[in-house]
Amino acid sequence: MKNNQEIAVEVCAYSLFSCLAADRAGANRVELCASPYEGGTTPSTGLVKQVLAHTSIEVHAMLRPRGGDFCYDASEKQTMLAEASDLVAAGVHGLVVGALLPNGDLDVAFLAEIKRIVGGVALTCHRAIDVSRDPFEVMEGLIQLGFVRILSSGQKDKAMEGIEALAEMVERADGRIQIMAGSGVNPQNCAFFKQIGVNAIHLSARTVRNSMMEYRRPGISMGGVSEISEFEVAFASEEIIRQAIQQIRSN
Repeated sequence: MKNNQEIAVEVCAYSLFSCLAADRAGANRVELCASPYEGGTTPSTGLVKQVLAHTSIEVHAMLRPRGGDFCYDASEKQTMLAEASDLVAAGVHGLVVGALLPNGDLDVAFLAEIKRIVGGVALTCHRAIDVSRDPFEVMEGLIQLGFVRILSSGQKDKAMEGIEALAEMVERADGRIQIMAGSGVNPQNCAFFKQIGVNAIHLSARTVRNSMMEYRRPGISMGGVSEISEFEVAFASEEIIRQAIQQIRSN
């Protein structure tokens, strides 16, 4: 299956620097997050306001109170509802959110409450669908709720491993909801997702720069994970984003 429409390019961004890079490179939108090593959590309203003030790109903010699973207790849900209101008030173009029940089904009641609060603001379901009990049942639920798109890796760790499931999602969606491929998407493999007809690709274009710190005390890890250097700063590469856009929009 080949998508005859232009495929959107979304960049997962954790800083104003990365959003500026995505904007300059010509990406369609950013998924703005905090906490990259937790898979993305809700960004601060300060960061949201700075991105909206200094870029012309669509900003879709992650709505997720913590890392880990997507089954939220009452206090976490109250936090998410409050953050949803604040993000909409700040002017985001969309929210990225998902929630599951303990049995792996979609938490329809909670997501309906999110939908009620945000009104016409576009909703994307993130990779909670990839760890759900029945992704196709979840997809139907999201369509009924009025979600605009789904970000998925095809229920695998990386999207290339789940490309057959992604192709089936595109076929079953039949234009009723957008399917966006994400996780491990890069300029070298993004054309494969174009071939199966996805509506968008999602990439981090991640690279790192050296810290400005000259004095470096050894043996201390702020996050408690010694494998992650305290003296590298991750950001989205404008060059990698441009390469992906060129590949996905050629031919």
